[in-house]
This record gives sequence, C-alpha cells and structure tokens, in this order.
Amino acid sequence: MQDFNTLLINRRSYRKYLNEPLSGDSVQLILEAALLSPTSKNKHSWEFVVVENKEMLTKLSACKPHGANFIADAALAVVVLGNPLESDVWIEDASIATINMQLQAEELGIGSCWVQVRNREFSETVSSGEYINDILEIPMPLEVLCIISFGKKEKPRSPNNMDNLLWEKIHIEKYKFSQD
Repeated sequence: MQDFNTLLINRRSYRKYLNEPLSGDSVQLILEAALLSPTSKNKHSWEFVVVENKEMLTKLSACKPHGANFIADAALAVVVLGNPLESDVWIEDASIATINMQLQAEELGIGSCWVQVRNREFSETVSSGEYINDILEIPMPLEVLCIISFGKKEKPRSPNNMDNLLWEKIHIEKYKFSQD
C-alpha cells in the first residue's frame, strides 16, 4: 500500500490498456470506494452503471466525437450518474465518488481515465448524456456526469513532477494578483 502523497503523485490518466480483465476483487474495491464517498447531507445522490461487455464498451466509446474512443479497449467502464432532484450538489457528490474510484484503482495498479459527458455533445441534436441514457436505459431524472474507464496499464507513465506544481495558484489569507 502506498502512502497517500505517493498515490497522488503516481496517479495519472491512462488511455491505453492491456487486453486483460480485472479481477472481481479489484472491481469490488473500486466500487466500494465510490459507495464510501461522502455526500452532501448524506443524500447519496449518485448511482453507477458498471459495464464490462465489449460491445457495450464500444458503444460507450462513441458517446462524443473526440476523447472517448479508448473506452472500447478498457476492461471496465463505470458510468457515473447523479440525481438533481435528490441533491442540488449532485455534480460534486458524483465527482467525489469518481476520484475515489480512480485513487482506489491507482492503489491497485490499475489505470483509469475520466471521460467528461455532462455538457458534451454526441451530435448536433443529441447530447452525450442522451446518447448514453438511450443505450443504457437510464431513466429520468438521472443525469450522466462522466464515464471512467479502467484497465491494466499498457505501460507505466512517469509520476507527476513535483517541481511543476502551480504554487502561484495558492493564495494565503486573501487573493493576491500576480505581478507579471
């Protein structure tokens, strides 16, 4: 087990996966990480659709013109949903659950990547969320925030470079404009 700081440094987005399934235990731990995430007023306004079927992964990979094609090669995708009627902060609740899954995956040595769906378009007349709602039979009022792809990493990536942290984005006591 990595310490938390090392986990954060090592977590990167992976879009290339080996053609191997994930173990049932690994999938369970990833899903437990989502279900353990905190939510506003303990509303649990999120829900998750777990997809391992290759045909469905290929369909999900077409949810938007760019930036989702690698879902077809993933071992697993989790479609992250929220219910705006249950919570006005469903986006935040679902986002927290999503990063929990990604951090758990990294701790297990599994690669992952967030695919933004909310406010994205499948076509000129159909949103990415509507496309996914249709193929996965997701009922109203649930909305799709994102899809997270998971798989065994094709090759390792270098960790985040601590020398490149944007410390200028940190403000102490009050906001200070840069002097550029």
